[in-house]
Amino acid sequence: MQENRSYLPSADRLGVLIASVLLTFALTKLIQSPRFTLTITLPGFYFAYPLTLSTVMTILAAALTATGMDWLTRGHPKLEKKSNIEHLMLPTLTTFVVGVPLTLLPDGTSWWVGFAFAAVVLVIVFLAEYITIDPSAPSYGFARAGLTALAYALFLILATSLRFSGVSMFLLIPILFTVAALISLRILHLDGTDHWDFPWAIGISIVCAQIGAGLHYWPLTPIQFGLALTGPLYALTMLSVSLAENLPLRRASIGPAIIIGLAWISAVFLR
Repeated sequence: MQENRSYLPSADRLGVLIASVLLTFALTKLIQSPRFTLTITLPGFYFAYPLTLSTVMTILAAALTATGMDWLTRGHPKLEKKSNIEHLMLPTLTTFVVGVPLTLLPDGTSWWVGFAFAAVVLVIVFLAEYITIDPSAPSYGFARAGLTALAYALFLILATSLRFSGVSMFLLIPILFTVAALISLRILHLDGTDHWDFPWAIGISIVCAQIGAGLHYWPLTPIQFGLALTGPLYALTMLSVSLAENLPLRRASIGPAIIIGLAWISAVFLR
């Protein structure tokens, strides 16, 4: 029984972490603050971005998650003196991504539904990341599959939210590039080795950013925009995994091509 408990984090630590992050989200609705515009003026260039308390609190919640996950994972008996940076990436990104839609949702039932959804997602990602510290854990395979699926869902949610908010291309491209790089890097690192596949992660993020730039001015709905970007991210990551397993390029390309085709066809017919 004691051995089985070692695969799960301390309930007290997990509860404190979840409560702290959710409290940060809740404060954005309880505290009202004026909005001010951050401006950057250069010769021939003018950039203005409205900065609100919700934006600051979302960034604060992500930073709180990073420090909290470091505290949580340090209690794992199998971690010892190894680096835990890989187990901080996806939880931090998850907090940021689920915080973006919360800032866009109106007060009322829809916000509370989003708040409850965020709580469930955070619990899942915290538990799954803790479990993947030990590849010999009985639920390691399930946790790995859950993190992979969650990573793609997060990218879809973020891309859809960015499109819905009407963010400018000046911010859209760096955000897509950074998030795609982190997600693909974490997924590729879930193979149980200590190898970080930076070339593939950077290449995948460049492709996603370029597609996002090309589709920015197209008359697409938010969900169409999200699907059109998530398909290539999924496909290219799958291609990288297949090639790492020494599959022939032609055979390894079949699955990714089907994924991109299905994603883009769905984006065309889904309104």
